[in-house]
Amino acid sequence: MSAPYLCPNCRSNRTRFAILEQVPQYVKLDPNSGEIVEQYDREHLDPFHIPYQGTPRRIQCGVCGLVEDEQTFVALAQTQPKIPR
Repeated sequence: MSAPYLCPNCRSNRTRFAILEQVPQYVKLDPNSGEIVEQYDREHLDPFHIPYQGTPRRIQCGVCGLVEDEQTFVALAQTQPKIPR
């Protein structure tokens, strides 16, 4: 997270963001009640449970609320001119 961000939606926000750490919780649910029947850790998933393959971090713009992968915000900041101080 040492790179500047720029929101790809509102294209004005470079300072206010929420960093969302994605920590998957692997569970088996009761199909009728939706209650958790069993919990798994990543190293001991059952054969029919695919491990999470998404990004570990997502970013929410603090101005417009857009939620995207961190790299989307970083890439736009790198292509747009920086604001002079």
